[in-house]
Amino acid sequence: MVPLSVLDLSPIKQGGDATHALHESVELARRCERLGYRRYWLAEHHNMPGIASAATAVAIGHVAAQTSTIRVGAGGIMLPNHAPLVIAEQFGTLAALFPGRIDLGIGRAPGTDPRTALALRRTLEGNLDNFPQDVQELLAYLRPAMPGQAVRAIPGEGSNVPVWILGSSHYGAQLAAALGLPYAFASHFAPDDLDFAVQLYRRDFKPSAYLDAPYVMLGLNIVAADTNEEAALLFTSLQQAFVNLRTGRPGQLPPPMAEYEATLEPRIADMLERVLRCAIVGDRAKIAEGLSNFIAAHRPDEIMVTAQIFDPVARRKSYDILSEIHSPQGASPGA
Repeated sequence: MVPLSVLDLSPIKQGGDATHALHESVELARRCERLGYRRYWLAEHHNMPGIASAATAVAIGHVAAQTSTIRVGAGGIMLPNHAPLVIAEQFGTLAALFPGRIDLGIGRAPGTDPRTALALRRTLEGNLDNFPQDVQELLAYLRPAMPGQAVRAIPGEGSNVPVWILGSSHYGAQLAAALGLPYAFASHFAPDDLDFAVQLYRRDFKPSAYLDAPYVMLGLNIVAADTNEEAALLFTSLQQAFVNLRTGRPGQLPPPMAEYEATLEPRIADMLERVLRCAIVGDRAKIAEGLSNFIAAHRPDEIMVTAQIFDPVARRKSYDILSEIHSPQGASPGA
């Protein structure tokens, strides 16, 4: 049985604010913990009116403090925005507060627009090209300190917080394989390179002190409801949010809109169908069939489910329904 985990952007809804969004994230995490989901990850995005998890380590600490067993982590930290030492200290602190429960997924993209990336980093020179070196520097800070080591992460050293490489192309797959790290692919919004990236990662994987064999987690949009019609309506919130983002108008998560797809011009409808290709939307029977087909086609070791649903009650129910269909529990690497 493939284990299930949760990716949360802590969506700020129209008419709401960050306080409500973070409270709803805690309620969902508690619910998913009771249902047996393996992990609960939050994502780093900046200058996004509809996302409350920009200070990702702080949000992770808040969720971890309000839960007791579920693993909580970053899906992910955008490493070019930060000095590796700072991330080692942040996640070393989280690991000290919540032993055995913290994950660190790291990505190469800025998670924002170029102007905001400049505000975060102060300089754009060389950061993306240095990503492999930054990853290895981060890993070194999380290992036990070497004799005479001049710069140490305290907290952090010796914590061995599990590090994952995140990606939406073959770049992350190559790096994860070379370093022998688990790999999480963002198929929930960038499915085009899914098959090639996973094949490349599995083919080139080198066993390491972190992992003996390749381990792939795939992102998947799932919106489950009592009827196909209700699920399709709930899904329109994510569809609207994607269209707004891709047309340069990012905003708060909108409420569902009946017949939304009928309002779209063909080129926008085609874009939406392509980027949200890895989505299963429907009643219990449709979710069961779609999930079975997805697992058979891509053979993931784990699935990270995301559900951008406007109504928090319907959002929690979607995860309830999924857990009825497919037990979230399963084996996991080093965790």
